[in-house]
Parts: sequence; C-alpha cells; structure tokens
Amino acid sequence: MAKRATKLKSKIKAKPIADKQQALPLRKRVRRTVWRALAIAFLVVVGAVLLGRVVNPPTTAYMFSESRRLGGVDHEWVPMREIAPVMVRAVVAAEDANFCQHWGFDLKAIKLAIAQGSNRGASTLSQQTVKNVYLWHGRTWVRKALEAGITPLVEAFWSKRRILEVYLNVAEFDEGVFGVEAAARHYFNVGPEALTERQASQLAAVLPSPKTRSASRPSARLKKRAAQIRSGAATIRADGRAACFES
Repeated sequence: MAKRATKLKSKIKAKPIADKQQALPLRKRVRRTVWRALAIAFLVVVGAVLLGRVVNPPTTAYMFSESRRLGGVDHEWVPMREIAPVMVRAVVAAEDANFCQHWGFDLKAIKLAIAQGSNRGASTLSQQTVKNVYLWHGRTWVRKALEAGITPLVEAFWSKRRILEVYLNVAEFDEGVFGVEAAARHYFNVGPEALTERQASQLAAVLPSPKTRSASRPSARLKKRAAQIRSGAATIRADGRAACFES
C-alpha cells in the first residue's frame, strides 16, 4: 500500500510538469501560425503592389461604395500621356509640392502639421494613392498603420510618374466624378489633354473637398487658391521639383 501511495504522489507531482511540457509546443505552434499568417499577408500585399505597377485598378473601395450609393459613377481611365502636363503639375503643387523629394512621407510637412495641430497637408500623394487604391476612407488607426506600411512598398516598386497616373485616375473631383478624364469633361467639356493652366488649377483646388467645391463655378476663395496653385506649379517646374514625373 505504501508503495502504491508513493507512486500515486509521484504521479500527482509530475502532472503539472507534464502539462507544462505539453503547453510549450502549443505556444510554439500558435506563434508559428501567427508568423505564417503575417508572412502570407505581407506576400499578398507585395503581390498587389507589384500588380499595380502594370495593371490599372478598375475601381476602388470608395468608388464602389459611392457607385452603390449613387447608382453609378462617372469614371474612365486615361494614360498619363493623355493628361496635360499643366494638370499634373497643378495637382503636385496643390497636394504635395515636395513629391519628387521624399520617399512617401514628407517629414517637414508632418512636423509642421503637428506644430499647427492639424493633419492637413501632411498626407503625401503617395499616401493618398495607397489609401484610395488599397484601403478605405476614414481616420482609424488601423487604416493609418496599413497606409504607413504599404506606402514605402509603392514608392519602392512604382515610379513617381506611375503614382501620379494612378492618383489622377482615381481621385474624386465631384460627387460621383472620379478621375481627371471624367472631371475635365464634367466641368469644362474638354478632354484632360486639352486642359488649360487655369482649368487645371481650378480642378486641383477642389481636391480637398470635392463634394462642396466646383471647378466650373469657383467661389472667390477657390479662385484665390487656384491662383496660388498656378504660382506653385510654375515654381516646381522652374526649380526642378517636377523632374521625377516629367522626364
């Protein structure tokens, strides 16, 4: 009996150790599964970014949601060669004057925005393109984190010219009007290749708030902003800050 009691005690004492030994492989398996999932997600993102170098996105999450809400949207893809250079420079001057000088994040603009207590002007065209093409609209930390992770990949695999081409084709210029082709015809009844300097600057001026501004019926405030954009576009052309997308 004494021997059996001793064996029973030893089994009871050994059980927690055995449980611990079984738990360790489980934690390792969970860790391995998590790392595999992250690796697969990373490869999917890289694949999507690589695909975006040569394949034009037919729609975006926001465009799709607006199409469902409005019963359709006005959108037609147009290659960069068919967009007037004044339009491209106007958008860069309006949204990201240092576009050719950063790798996706304009640190000077971010510091200035923090100092002013605003995030307006801190988001680069690269970040906006990532948000429009791969993510969704909204100011959640999850979206911002994903945007911060994907933007360097887009900068690494896409040319600056490609980033602008995609941005100009998916940006919203009025309610239900997406891309510069639809916007040029909607506002001025011309193709994007025929836009004048003034028309281009007025189109670029509506981008921060396309649902409340009109390029064809500009307010005094929008006219003033458009004049500033024209001046900025001339400056970036003269000082070489347009070289990365015009060469």
